[in-house]
Amino acid sequence: MKQKLTFPKQMIILMAAFFILLNSSFVFAASEPPELISQAAILLDNKTDKILYEKKANEKMYPASTTKIVTAILALEHCDLNETVTVSYDAAMSIPDGYSSASLQVGEQLTVEQLLQLLLVHSANDAANVLAEHIGGSIESFVSMMNTKTNELGLLNTHFTNAFGMHDDNHYTTAQDLAKMMQYCIQNEEFRKLAGKASCSIPATNKYGVRKYTSTNELILPNSRNYYPYLTCGKTGYTSQAGDCLVSCSYKDNLELIGVVLGGKTVNGTSTRFSETKTLLDYGYDNYSIKTILNQNDNVSQIEVKKGTKDTKNLDLLAASSIDALVDNSLLRSELTPTITLKEKIQAPIEQGDSLGIVSYTIDGLEYKTDLIASHTVEKSKLFQYLIEISIGILIVLLVYFRFFHRKKTNVYEFRGY
Repeated sequence: MKQKLTFPKQMIILMAAFFILLNSSFVFAASEPPELISQAAILLDNKTDKILYEKKANEKMYPASTTKIVTAILALEHCDLNETVTVSYDAAMSIPDGYSSASLQVGEQLTVEQLLQLLLVHSANDAANVLAEHIGGSIESFVSMMNTKTNELGLLNTHFTNAFGMHDDNHYTTAQDLAKMMQYCIQNEEFRKLAGKASCSIPATNKYGVRKYTSTNELILPNSRNYYPYLTCGKTGYTSQAGDCLVSCSYKDNLELIGVVLGGKTVNGTSTRFSETKTLLDYGYDNYSIKTILNQNDNVSQIEVKKGTKDTKNLDLLAASSIDALVDNSLLRSELTPTITLKEKIQAPIEQGDSLGIVSYTIDGLEYKTDLIASHTVEKSKLFQYLIEISIGILIVLLVYFRFFHRKKTNVYEFRGY
């Protein structure tokens, strides 16, 4: 008679099966890429530049206030944060109706840091103009600096006509260019800090009282329904022509992603720039990871070293450092095949730690590599030296013998009178 499993035994078997699956190399298939309302979008890994998702990423779009990340980085590269700036009439009064401002007053004095907070947190267009005049001498000259910067970064599908994103048919970019610009900006730690602030408070100035603002980026507001805990910084944008725009940076599990959505809409009271950025970032984290595919000092290969002693000639080649790679979560580690390239004419003597070649992995068109180093010292065998010395000795003996034999034979011929 078969014995029926009791409940505890069933649970034990189920739990065992679960842990086996959990620790095996089995993985679930990657989820399908999202379908977005936004007209253009891109998601890329900041470390490798690998594009994880794109939709019309190289189509020219209007950036609106995402333009301000360029204004901000130029300010950080050309100014001290404590510099005092005086608001001019043109900078304060040239903002069109419908564009956000901080109500900066003619003759008002603020620091560069305060203006940057107004620029990146409140998206104040007058702050952009004040910074532009201060840095470039005129707004037109500053705009020229903006275009020079984008050209230096190889962003050939971007052109600016103003410092804050006011609509102009000749003021355009692409999702990919904007992502690359964000990659450049976040190399500056002060930019990260300012573009990641949920709010700002500007103390009273010589012309105005205390100003307090909450970020226009709902992903960074803890009390917002759109809050995204992994977001580190970002910049919103909107005009009727550009639609809802957002460029973002997010960090989770050692994976830093840059997301851009352009040409979004407001649906049921919620801007798609927030919901679709969250969707993009979640797609990235759900389907890609930074994984260690080779550990430091892992034994990659073994070779027999020429002219090495019997005890040391069999040499392990170790990974000089770990290799961390961006991989699709559906990829099995067993599917990764290394390419080993050794140096020519490897022979003793070899010191422990000497680099003897390279091990590399190519994943999704990206190459990851590290040196292969000797696990131990390989001593040069004296057998070769002995053989050479013996050979030389035999050669000398033969030369002496033939010389003596030849001389003796000559003497015999002379004696016989030949």
